[in-house]
Amino acid sequence: MRLRCAVLDDFQRIATSVADWSPVADRVEVVSFAERFSDEDALAEALAGFDIVVTLRERVPFPGSLLARLPRLKLLIASGMRNSVIDYAAAEAHGVTVCGTTSSSTPPVELTWALLLGLARGIVTESNALRDGGPWQSTVGADLHGRRLGLLGLGKVGGRVARVGLAFGMEVTAWSRNLTEERADEVGVERAASLEELLTSSDFVSVHLALGDRTRGLVGARELALLKPTAYLVNTSRAAIVDQDALLTALHEGRIAGAGVDVFDVEPLPAGHPMRTAPRLLATPHLGYVSHANYATYYGEAVEDIQAYLAGEPVRRLG
Repeated sequence: MRLRCAVLDDFQRIATSVADWSPVADRVEVVSFAERFSDEDALAEALAGFDIVVTLRERVPFPGSLLARLPRLKLLIASGMRNSVIDYAAAEAHGVTVCGTTSSSTPPVELTWALLLGLARGIVTESNALRDGGPWQSTVGADLHGRRLGLLGLGKVGGRVARVGLAFGMEVTAWSRNLTEERADEVGVERAASLEELLTSSDFVSVHLALGDRTRGLVGARELALLKPTAYLVNTSRAAIVDQDALLTALHEGRIAGAGVDVFDVEPLPAGHPMRTAPRLLATPHLGYVSHANYATYYGEAVEDIQAYLAGEPVRRLG
């Protein structure tokens, strides 16, 4: 009897075509799910008959309560090599091996700039007007050259975003609690003395921090109030770093020029969610990691993880 493998959140239904699953085809039956499960009960019911689960990034939590309801599960594969929503101790207690895959920082860097440029030049507004018979030129673009780009986080993604900003001729500054002068000098940017200094001085602010206890809610109503009314905020990192209600209020009241958001507290967004209709908001459905090359890596290495597990020598173990 073949093992059964569930692939979660395969919204585009490409998991089985973007990578070669033939090396495990004789031993593993792969079933992909394009729908999002509403709660833990629905997820537990759907996954009850599977031995292997492949999950994307940190989209689906695997707490101990869920793992306890999946006695057949033996291998859990998460894309990326860091996952904060898997209970590793519970996985070990229930005999579940957890493995990861590599992940490229290129797609989120590119999407960050797509959002930032889209906001600065009113791309969606102007394109829609042109297609729908609206006014010919209704916006005045915000310049990048000579303006200040403030980065919250200067890690792998933030560092690459910084270098693009420098290529545009922007002044780039960065801040995080752990940022050193040495790292800022390495990238060629200025280290802000504080979060407040970065927010008050920047024309564009982009979030590139990992979500944790110290970053959850880092940018709230007080912090948003520090931004210039002409400033733009971009978040392709994690939704919980920016207070969603405070951001909606700032957008509706015109306190900032606009925001580009790729991450949300609830995903997929419900049909009537206020983020779908907020003014001054350029929003995308969590596309930061969604690229052909990244998917090929995720699912190609998931196949490798399954092969290694079946051979009794798991690779890229997490936890």
